[in-house]
Amino acid sequence: MSLPPPGSGDGAALADLRADLEAADYTVDRLAQVLGPVAVAALHREQPLPALRATEGSEDPVAVLCRLFALGARVAARELDRALPRTGASGLLALRLVARHQDGSDLVAACDLRPYATEQERWWVVSDRSEMATGGPLPTDHVLGIGGASTTLSSWTPRPRVERALDIGTGSGVQVLHLAGHAAYLVATDLSERALRFARFTLDLNGVDADLRPGSLLDPVADEQFDLVVSNPPFVVTPRDPDVPVYEYRDGGQAGDALVAGLVRDLAAHLRPGGIGQLLANWELGPQEAWTDHVGAWFDGTGLDAWVVQREEQDVADYAETWIRDGGHQPGTADFDAMYAAWLDDFAHRGVERLGFGVVTVQRPLTGRESWTDLMDVRTPVASPMGPAVLAGLRARTWLAEHDDDALLDTAWQVAPDVTEERIGVPGGDDPQVIQVRQGDGLRRTVRLDTLGAGLVGACDGELTARQLCAGLAVLTEQEPGTIHTAVLPTLRDLVRDGLLR
Repeated sequence: MSLPPPGSGDGAALADLRADLEAADYTVDRLAQVLGPVAVAALHREQPLPALRATEGSEDPVAVLCRLFALGARVAARELDRALPRTGASGLLALRLVARHQDGSDLVAACDLRPYATEQERWWVVSDRSEMATGGPLPTDHVLGIGGASTTLSSWTPRPRVERALDIGTGSGVQVLHLAGHAAYLVATDLSERALRFARFTLDLNGVDADLRPGSLLDPVADEQFDLVVSNPPFVVTPRDPDVPVYEYRDGGQAGDALVAGLVRDLAAHLRPGGIGQLLANWELGPQEAWTDHVGAWFDGTGLDAWVVQREEQDVADYAETWIRDGGHQPGTADFDAMYAAWLDDFAHRGVERLGFGVVTVQRPLTGRESWTDLMDVRTPVASPMGPAVLAGLRARTWLAEHDDDALLDTAWQVAPDVTEERIGVPGGDDPQVIQVRQGDGLRRTVRLDTLGAGLVGACDGELTARQLCAGLAVLTEQEPGTIHTAVLPTLRDLVRDGLLR
């Protein structure tokens, strides 16, 4: 059962709470210091006992707040009066952040309030309590706080300065916090009125102003356009079966991956020329079906540039287990087994063999040029944050789409500072058997080069154009310049596209 969302509170009450949280140093770094590395690692595995032991009996305000909000422990009113002196237990009760325990003595959390941060910013996010705090499965109207998907989206989102930004399916407002740092006007939508109330409290607590609108996906912004649109949509592929609960934060109510495919197509009408859309997605795949064919069809006729990076593929059993556990249901229980069977039956009935997960970036071209599509499979670790590399990659791909081979050859390219070269050979050998360049940032790609490619890249210092370097290679190899051009152009385009050459 869900408890009521927090009250909106007046400005003075929120100012007091903000001042208390700041004075308590209730931050990500301080929380990690109080808990210690063992308890922090255990919490990431959803095991609260080490954190409970680390905070037991402590009067440190951060320990008290952690026990209350993150761990679901009972806390005495006097402890909260000391930890948050301006707000106190009475103020938390008035804001509906806590409730009285059933025996009437201690207080328990009515929601989750925890610190969140980037390298530049510090915030607090208010959401529903996790299953670790409640000790049971999540209710279907659960409002998610800081999760793996939300941090993935925030990491991958490019962050140019923009006038208008939109967050679709805002939940507790996490993405809006990020957008506030580089967007002048913020709009956020969500079908759940409950989610919007959490988002309003989170944003008000952090002093962020945004236009929050109820409604499904893009419906509340009909006829409006934006410079940047982000979305962690309800992308989970869920069977339409009475044995499977419909979680509002992850299930959009449509079969398969239809919701995300439709959202991608609809984005075109809501992006200004040059506008960018960034979202997460799942896609379902049949036997022998290439993910590039399935996902690539989403963009047909949209006129949008599309860059999709597949980060993971799961078989149907692994996928079902992941999302059943996500709702707080444990293996070995009757509920888990019933849902597991429903998921597997649905996939078998519809011919689904595996599911992909990835990051979708779209862009509306500034001009009437033909759009480009780039679909990549990258399962290896990437830089964090990825947003700067995404923005650079969009610009590089757009430049390549707008320039021909002659322009590529007539540009003086320079090896990016994060790129290193590796030469691998047998001991005592005169020549390397493998030459490759490795990217330290961005997608962290490793690209194997042939002799001509290695010669070209090794000479790219920003002084001579690629055409001039090819002329030198032609002399060294006693080949025609045109032959060299044909050989190196695919490698040159590949390295420019992902920022190994700039």
